[in-house]
Amino acid sequence: MDAIDVIRAKRDGGVLSPAQIDWAVDAYTRGAIAEEQMSALAMAILLNGMTRAEVARWTEAMIRSGERMDWSALDRPTTDKHSTGGVGDKITLPLAPLVAACGAAVPQLSGRGLGHTGGTLDKLESIPGWRASLSNAEMLDVLRAAGAVICAAGSGLAPADRKLYALRDVTGTVESIPLIASSIMSKKIAEGTGALVLDVKVGSGAFMKTVENARELAETMVAIGTDHGLRTVALLTAMDRPLGNAVGNAVEVAESVEVLAGGGPSDVVELTLTLAREMLDAAGITGKDPADALKDGSAMDVWRRMITAQGGDPDAPLPTARETHTVTAPSSGVLTRLDAYGVGVAAWRLGAGRARKEDPVSFGAGVICHAKPGDTVSAGQPLLTLYGDDEARFARALESLDGAYEIEDGAAASPHPLIIDRIA
Repeated sequence: MDAIDVIRAKRDGGVLSPAQIDWAVDAYTRGAIAEEQMSALAMAILLNGMTRAEVARWTEAMIRSGERMDWSALDRPTTDKHSTGGVGDKITLPLAPLVAACGAAVPQLSGRGLGHTGGTLDKLESIPGWRASLSNAEMLDVLRAAGAVICAAGSGLAPADRKLYALRDVTGTVESIPLIASSIMSKKIAEGTGALVLDVKVGSGAFMKTVENARELAETMVAIGTDHGLRTVALLTAMDRPLGNAVGNAVEVAESVEVLAGGGPSDVVELTLTLAREMLDAAGITGKDPADALKDGSAMDVWRRMITAQGGDPDAPLPTARETHTVTAPSSGVLTRLDAYGVGVAAWRLGAGRARKEDPVSFGAGVICHAKPGDTVSAGQPLLTLYGDDEARFARALESLDGAYEIEDGAAASPHPLIIDRIA
């Protein structure tokens, strides 16, 4: 085949044949299609979209570019969760051990943060000794020992996606819903899980800003999972305000441990339990309420075994920042808005996130929210505490918070409930 013919077909609004898709993905992975040619094809896909059959075949081609993991040696069903990312989204940390405590195995492949959205692996690496990179055999050992594992995807998993993702990032084609959906689902299907629950975030702090776009993405991913025989459910959840009170790395680990201990912010607990019930239902597990596993300590037990099995010390003190700065309420009233994006950028500028994939992160940096939308506050009351190792970073972090919160006399009106919709 010829790359120009494939590009023209999609440029002109045509439907790519299975043979064209298979060839294009394989040839690009092998280096037979030039970067500029795949850039043109990605832009044509962004502008003209793909049919359901095209997206399914594109996903399958990316899966076939690498290995497929197999958990048939386990004595329990597998189930997994994927979040499209947000501010304060530490749900994976309490969720994986909670679901494992209820009888499922959770092989959770996670990523690192980039920009204002945090990464699960960055958070867990704030625990002394914890390792993100595991071989397939080590993953299986941790699953047998603890029931859950959270780690980085290996280089053999969907290498076509890894190469294409890097290209999309620098060619203005990240926003293509077919390419987003196939990127996520190719890795999750290759991961070999038996069921998948998707947490698609909606709001200022999320990649998808509107319910309509989030629903389209969720429906596309559910269709891909269904077409590949993977039971897939998606929830649309709010990301117009930070999730929980902590935004950062070590501070989010501490908040996750609070949830596992039976406490923690109500929104984190609600979303964790909702996703846990969906994951267990998708895996066909009944008879145990995840709320009981938080109360009786069994979820905490799994957390400790999982962290220990990956080289971490669950009892070790977490890193703390050297400097702090408190933002106080300028007036009394009701906090009607706390913008997730503004808080996320503040944490990023303090060092909790990275601008480039190779940048280091500060484990102690972050933001603690002392009030959430709907809370009544008094003038001079602490609203936010900023944590960082470099005092010079505070000025830029404070700039991102300018206009990010509002205090009014009336009651707060959140644009979205925490759980917006369910798509199956």
